[in-house]
Amino acid sequence: MDSSVYVFVEDLRGEGMEKVLDRVRGLGVTGVTVGAVHHATRDVTPHGLSRLTLRQDGAHFPLPEDLFADLRLRPPVGYTDVFDGLRAACAERSLKLHAWTVFLRNETIGAEHPDVTVRNCFGDRGYPTDLCPAHPDVRLYAVALARAVARLGVNSVVAESLHYRPLKAERSFVPLGPMDAYLMALCFCDYCMRRAADLGVNAEVAREECVRIVGAVFDGQPPAQGEVTRAALTAYAGPDVVAYARARSETVTSLVSDVSAAVAAEGSQLVFLDYTGSVKGYKHGLPSPGLAAHDAWQLGVDLVALGDLVPSFAVLAYARDAARVADDVGAYLRSVGKEREVRAVLRPGYPDSDTVDRLVAKVRGARAAGATAVDFYAYGLVPYPVLERIATALS
Repeated sequence: MDSSVYVFVEDLRGEGMEKVLDRVRGLGVTGVTVGAVHHATRDVTPHGLSRLTLRQDGAHFPLPEDLFADLRLRPPVGYTDVFDGLRAACAERSLKLHAWTVFLRNETIGAEHPDVTVRNCFGDRGYPTDLCPAHPDVRLYAVALARAVARLGVNSVVAESLHYRPLKAERSFVPLGPMDAYLMALCFCDYCMRRAADLGVNAEVAREECVRIVGAVFDGQPPAQGEVTRAALTAYAGPDVVAYARARSETVTSLVSDVSAAVAAEGSQLVFLDYTGSVKGYKHGLPSPGLAAHDAWQLGVDLVALGDLVPSFAVLAYARDAARVADDVGAYLRSVGKEREVRAVLRPGYPDSDTVDRLVAKVRGARAAGATAVDFYAYGLVPYPVLERIATALS
């Protein structure tokens, strides 16, 4: 069974490429998924050079000028030597090399070019990390970035954040319910509204409804409770809002199609990583009842359509329960087609896996449900003894 461990560039630089690859190979996996392009974050790193690692927005390789010279958007460049010799070192250990690429989450670009970020129904551009997938400059940037990463000679480009993102706020003392938060996360920039209008949606009415509903909650009205479903959203916000939400899938599908084709043209393949599993279970490993494949539409992800365009999918199976992992994998396969590769991404330790037996059960559950690969997140974030569970789980 194919498998890999997600590795940050700071792991390779801090511990040494040879040491990290040897340790990863000793876990029994067949590959390594290295963060070629990542977003800014602050992480506790138990065996890093520092125990608190500050990661910056960055592409960790030199940018090909033929791809970016004429583009308005360019990613900031971080460490440019990470991939020097990495492919050969992986080959020596019979490890596949995958490039983990965060596409549309980049605060540096968003701060420099706020017009390319998401704009909510109130007209606020308060999401500097979130680049809008409908903006033409963002779409050109995504395709160029995909080509650049594929040129590193990797087996695959693992695409994170190649879709819309949910609402994120550092502080909110307004009790927004799930549906109110969803409505506030919808992008109503000129390009999103134009694409929706081209599909026959009354985008302005949808925007006004979102303002009315969320505004009422801001004014003290009780929020709606329960999970976001199309039926519940129709009852709460009306058909125009639901139609607008559906229109977002065309934006994402066409962008993913362009990116997948660009990666294939450079001799690699795309792995589409859907963030929905993280939305549902990242903090606690106790995802809400709706399966990730069934809720992916909320981020503009149409898995049935993407199944015809993308060869491989990564499922963030962030759950404590092995049966839930199996259910999520099975739902993805039914959506994208059983001939597609589906990779279950598991966390070997806290908060999902408190014992090695629990991790073993989840690997078995993913396999039984039809997963063709199991990946583990992430090397630098968990203690060495937790990483050792991977070897047992795969044996």
